[in-house]
Amino acid sequence: MHERSSVGELTRKLRGELDRYSPGGKLPSSRALVERFRVSPVTVSRALAQLAAEGLVVTRPGAGAFRARPPGAGAAAAGDTSWQEVTLSADAATEVAPRSVDAAGVLATLAAPPPGVVEFSGGYLHSSLQPERAMAAALARAGRRPGVWDRPPAEGLPELREWFARGIGGAITAAEILITAGGQSALTTTLRALAPPGAPVLLESPTYPGLLAIARAAGLRPVPVPVDTDGVRPDLLAAAFRATGARVFVCQPLFQNPTGAVLSAERRPEVLRIAREAGAFVVEDDFVRRLVHDDAGPLPRPLASDDADGVVVHVCSLTKATSPSFRVSALAARGPVLERLRAIQVVDHFFVPRPLQEAALELVGSPAWPRHLRTVAVELRDRRDAMSAALRLRLPELALPHVPVGGYHLWLRLPDGTDEPALAAAALRAGVAVAPGRPYFAAEPPAGHLRVSFAALAGPGEITEGVRRLRAACDEVLG
Repeated sequence: MHERSSVGELTRKLRGELDRYSPGGKLPSSRALVERFRVSPVTVSRALAQLAAEGLVVTRPGAGAFRARPPGAGAAAAGDTSWQEVTLSADAATEVAPRSVDAAGVLATLAAPPPGVVEFSGGYLHSSLQPERAMAAALARAGRRPGVWDRPPAEGLPELREWFARGIGGAITAAEILITAGGQSALTTTLRALAPPGAPVLLESPTYPGLLAIARAAGLRPVPVPVDTDGVRPDLLAAAFRATGARVFVCQPLFQNPTGAVLSAERRPEVLRIAREAGAFVVEDDFVRRLVHDDAGPLPRPLASDDADGVVVHVCSLTKATSPSFRVSALAARGPVLERLRAIQVVDHFFVPRPLQEAALELVGSPAWPRHLRTVAVELRDRRDAMSAALRLRLPELALPHVPVGGYHLWLRLPDGTDEPALAAAALRAGVAVAPGRPYFAAEPPAGHLRVSFAALAGPGEITEGVRRLRAACDEVLG
């Protein structure tokens, strides 16, 4: 008998015998089935695989085959969770700012698009740009360090704190550094430490949606302060402090997300002066300094390096330059606020796992680290140029007012009257995922926008194809 007919015959026989076994009951072993039906082990394996594909059998490596339970068997009753709607909103009347959070803007950069879709929405380096071999080698070396599984200091390993302090510069020391689990965690800790629920917090407009989500989750009231190509406008920042009495301003002075703006040399001291006079903190999210392009020239120093009075709380991270799962970052602050930051960090997270901190030390201390940064600087410049050229050629109606020399995205202004959600949906149907601009604004946006990333792509060829698909979506929506 041919193998195919043997498999079919055995499958039919086993299907007819399944009623002998209770749901979850174990079938005879493969060896027993081979002996009983006088077929080969391959035939038994394929017959069981066919039954598993039909949902009649569940196979567990090393344990055997079992009759599948009927759909829903053993599942808990659906229950009635409608009571939660009342409970979660019961204290809303006493809240100055609601704590319900729309995470759609964050998820847009975290969720992987469907297969075949060009990822213009990504917020991390493509796998081909990540230092995977260097990270694997660093993790292996870290695993051999004595005491690697011991409890680390709550503030972080001294050597890693020292490395971050040197990178920030100025008078910042290792004693003023806390190691945290990624920039998002550091920002969450910072806003919880600096502002009580219901307080206003000044944010750039537009700004990173994850920051808006953090503020709202903490019950804070986001107040937008407009940004132009030279960064936040000092006149509007001063006016916002006067109008709200806010004690916190969060900004990204270098390659701001989403505009790519760099705070100008003239505005840097103005921002610090305005905050100091308001008795307020400036939270500096220096998230993308290590993703500078190779044609950028010298970068301005972090604001924290020019701050002697403890105005700036500085956040920086290794994640963007490595991998989404390499979540090691630092908080830098001086004065009494450092103790409050430390207390909240410990209560929320205890500490960053020591093996990850040890791996970070191994990575940044290896010859592979500067090579990786040089490679990424060239590759991001090439992708930026490919995307900006393709957009200007194929989509001239989408305004591109600023092409940054660092970071991983471009900020496009849509023609007046464009239905932004409809365009994003049409783009996805055309096979390209983009980030709509609305989630980047705390209040009503002045115009429609798209943020398109060039970091999460394999190379210029994929960028060109993505722009072609976006052209098709624009033809559908814009006419």
